[in-house]
Amino acid sequence: MLPQTAPAPRHTTDFLPINGTDYVELYVGNALQSAHYFRNAFGFQPLAMAGLETGLTDRESYVVVQDKIRLVFTSPLHGGTAIGAHIDRHGDGVKAIALWVDDAESAFRETVSRGAEPFFEPVTEQDAHGRTVRAGICTYGDTVHVFVERTHYDGVFLPGFVAWQPEHSPGPVGLRYIDHMVGNVGWNEMNRWVKFYEEVMGFKMMVSFDDKDISTEYSALMSKVMSNGNGRIKFPINEPAEGKKKSQVEEYLDFYGGPGVQHIAVATDHIVDTVRALRDRGVEFLRVPAAYYDDLLSRVGHIDEDMESLRELGILVDRDDEGYLLQIFTRPVMPRPTLFFEIIQRKGAQSFGKGNFKALFEAIEREQMARGTL
Repeated sequence: MLPQTAPAPRHTTDFLPINGTDYVELYVGNALQSAHYFRNAFGFQPLAMAGLETGLTDRESYVVVQDKIRLVFTSPLHGGTAIGAHIDRHGDGVKAIALWVDDAESAFRETVSRGAEPFFEPVTEQDAHGRTVRAGICTYGDTVHVFVERTHYDGVFLPGFVAWQPEHSPGPVGLRYIDHMVGNVGWNEMNRWVKFYEEVMGFKMMVSFDDKDISTEYSALMSKVMSNGNGRIKFPINEPAEGKKKSQVEEYLDFYGGPGVQHIAVATDHIVDTVRALRDRGVEFLRVPAAYYDDLLSRVGHIDEDMESLRELGILVDRDDEGYLLQIFTRPVMPRPTLFFEIIQRKGAQSFGKGNFKALFEAIEREQMARGTL
């Protein structure tokens, strides 16, 4: 079955204009060690920190950056905190997807008036570098969206943070921006959250995949891709589907303790160079069988990349009406089999690699089998 493409949107005013992803905050057991890993393995650069040295007494945060991608790692400094409870339930994982807007108060007001549950009311924060306004709403599971307005701020990150400049700083690997972020939700919850993004945030459905599109001999899932008005934010939403064995979404839900962010797709302009650099720094990727490459060109047509390099690194290729894309997926990067990363390069294609679903999900099932969770 071909993906179902949403009808062309009506020309209406975007009540929630979003400039892009501002940052992604992860609650983790050890913020400093997590930042160290992503700097050394993924090439992120140190940007800012906040903690006891800056007057915070309940938490510590480290911020790393690579081109337009900012990751914030936050850990509690005491027991009995909400951050600690989040980590206890979910393990290390994404808490906040922050969205860069021109007017955080308006974004909060518009979404709450349409049914969003507030996470925190608009708050103005300031220091010698200016002021920011932030506000938050709840979404699936314990995940939240934070609206960030920084028009009048030129500091290193946010008020309360100072520059972080450790002596050891390996170089970047060519990651440029967040292409999309995938959320896993429970049985029969996908359409509920599709409706949330449509009605509360004004998103449109780009494409839909059912269990015939995304299935193997053993497991299946369904997915719908939501996008904001200018297309800069894309949120695929997955839910489990019936299969002979436990799907990857079910495994995620079991170990994460509910819905949450399954993976972050980050874009590069030179995927072969980026993946080779990541591999050499210790990042581990899922592998598809070598036979995947035997008929690759007959399936996707001409590509610019060297086939042997793709085969060596395990990079997948798919084509749609607008071009082709190259993609590869890491193994889980946290102790629990939950969060992973996708590295993607788009050469015209605007799709999500439907032609690779079967090979990819069979690779994930081999990992599940090794873990004893299939």
